[in-house]
Amino acid sequence: MKRIGFLYNHDAAHQVAHLAGIMKALALDHPAAVSALVSNPEIEATARGLIGAEAASKTEWITLDISFAARAAARVLDRLMPLSRLAALRQNLEAFRGLDALVSTERTCLRVKERLGAAGPKFIYVPHGSGDRNVAYHPDLARFDLSLFSGRKLVEAGQRFGIVGEDDWRIIGYPKLDGVDLAARPKLFVNDNPVFLYNPHFDPHLSSIYRFGSALIALFERHPEWNFVYAPHVMHGRKRLHVSLEFRKAALRRDVVSSAPNILIDMGSERSIDMTYTRAADVYIGDVSSQLYEFLSVPRAAIFLDSHGADGWEAHENYQFWRNGPVVRSIAELEALLPRWREIAADHRETQERLLAYTIDRGDAPASARGAAAIADYVEAL
Repeated sequence: MKRIGFLYNHDAAHQVAHLAGIMKALALDHPAAVSALVSNPEIEATARGLIGAEAASKTEWITLDISFAARAAARVLDRLMPLSRLAALRQNLEAFRGLDALVSTERTCLRVKERLGAAGPKFIYVPHGSGDRNVAYHPDLARFDLSLFSGRKLVEAGQRFGIVGEDDWRIIGYPKLDGVDLAARPKLFVNDNPVFLYNPHFDPHLSSIYRFGSALIALFERHPEWNFVYAPHVMHGRKRLHVSLEFRKAALRRDVVSSAPNILIDMGSERSIDMTYTRAADVYIGDVSSQLYEFLSVPRAAIFLDSHGADGWEAHENYQFWRNGPVVRSIAELEALLPRWREIAADHRETQERLLAYTIDRGDAPASARGAAAIADYVEAL
C-alpha cells in the first residue's frame, strides 16, 4: 500500500482547507495509507474538524516537534523568515523518508527534497489559493513532481513561468469550496443593510491596509447605513512587523478599533478563513488577496484599492483580479463609488464569470475527489 503524507506546516490554519478535503477523500475512497504531518495543535484541530471522525480515524497523525532552542529563536526570527516551519522540516526528516508522496500547499517543504534526495517521496503541490501575483509562480515550484491546479489559468501561467511542463500537472478545481453552501448568507448584523467586506493582503508593499486601514474605519463610522467587516488576511494579525523579501520592504501593523454597531473587526478568527465573510458580504473591497476568487464564487460587486501606484496594471497578467471591478487610489474615490455597488456588480458580472471559470474549473465531481484520484493514480504509477 502506498504511503501518502499531507503536510500542514504553517503559523496559522488558513491553508488547511485547501488540503483537508483531498486527504479525506483519499483516506475514505482509495487504498492508500494516509498521514497528516502537523506542526501545531491549532492546525491539527482544524484539519480533524474539516475531515470528520471517520476519515480522521483512518489517518495517521504525526506531530512535527521542534527543539526548545528552535522555538525560542523562532519567537524573534519568525518575523523575518519562516524559521519555525523550516525547523519543523529539518528536525523531522525521518517522518518523511518512508512516504511515497508528500502533498503540500507551499514550497518550504522542498527543503526536505533537498535533504533526502532520491530517498525521499515525490512532492505534490496544491496551491493555497488561485491568485494572480508573481509569487504564485515562484521558480522553486518547478521542483515539485506534480502540481494540482484549480483551473486553466494556473496551468497556462505555470507553463509561461516554466514551473510546469506538458504532463506534470492536473486540473482538479478548488477543494476549499467543497462542502461550503455558497448560497447561504451568514447573518453578521442585526439589520439587513448591505455588507461591505474589507479583505486586504498583508504584503507590506502591495497591501492597502497600511495606508488606508484606519481611514476605512472612519469612512464607515460616518455611514451607519452600511455594515462593514474589517477582516484582513489572517497572517496580518499574526505579526506586528511584516517583511517582504520580494519587494525588500517592511511595515508595522497598526491596530484599529471601533465601537460602531455597523462595524465588525476580525483580525484572524476561524470566520476569517472558513468563507463566512466572503459569503456574507454584498461588496468586496481589497487589493491582491486570492480570497477574491472565493468571494466571486457567487458574482458580486468588487472594488480594489491601489495603494502602491501600479501604473499600467491593465497590461499585466498578475493584476487580472483587478479586472473584476473598479480600481481606486483614494478613500474619496472609494466613498463616491460605494452607493453604486449594485450597478458595479451588474457591470462586471460577465467579466467575473469569465475570469472565475478560467481560474476555477467546477467539473462534474467535487474538487477533493478529483484531487484524491489524481494523487492515487500518480502514486500507483510510480
